[in-house]
Amino acid sequence: MSTGAPAFDAVVLAGGSARRLGGQDKASLVVGGSTLLDRVLDACSEALRIVVVGPSRPTSRAVSWVREEPAGGGPVPALRAGLEKVTTERVAVLAADLPFLTSDVLRVLVDRSPAVLSDGSREQWLCGAWDSDRLRAAAQGAGPRLRDLLLPLRPVVVRWEGEGTPWFDCDTAEELAAARDSV
Repeated sequence: MSTGAPAFDAVVLAGGSARRLGGQDKASLVVGGSTLLDRVLDACSEALRIVVVGPSRPTSRAVSWVREEPAGGGPVPALRAGLEKVTTERVAVLAADLPFLTSDVLRVLVDRSPAVLSDGSREQWLCGAWDSDRLRAAAQGAGPRLRDLLLPLRPVVVRWEGEGTPWFDCDTAEELAAARDSV
C-alpha cells in the first residue's frame, strides 16, 4: 500500500443474473486470459480485505465470500451483505465486470472518497469509494436502486484522464466482444 494512503476494503458485487448475457456467469467470463472477476480482484491489490458478494467460485486471490438475502436480490441487498464484512473506514464498491479497472484508478477513488468514476456522460455507480459508516447508514432501509442510495452521499465525480477505459463494463455480448478485442 502507498505510504500515507488511506486503508480500504473492497466489496465486489458478483451475483447478478446477467440477463443481457443470456444468464451466463458473467464474473467467470474470460477477457485477456483472466476472468472478469479476477481482473477486478487484481485492481484491488491494495485492499486490506476483499469481500465478494455472490456464489463462491475459484479466484486468483483470497477473498471473503458472502451472499445477499435473498440470493440474486439485486445490488442494494448485495451491498448490505458485503458491508457486514468491511472493517476499514473507507470501502471501494465495485462490479465484477470491469475488465479495465486498475489499482491506480482505484487508489484515486479511495483518496477522493466519496468518489464515483464517470466516463464523462454518466456515473459508473459500481466503481466508487465511500466512507464505510455513512454507506452502511444509507444502505439501511434503502430502496432497490443503487443510484438513489449513493447519490445523496454527494460523491466527487472522477473522470479518468489516464490511459484506458476503467469504467467500461460488460453487460452485453457486444460489450464483452469489445473488451476481448481491446486486450
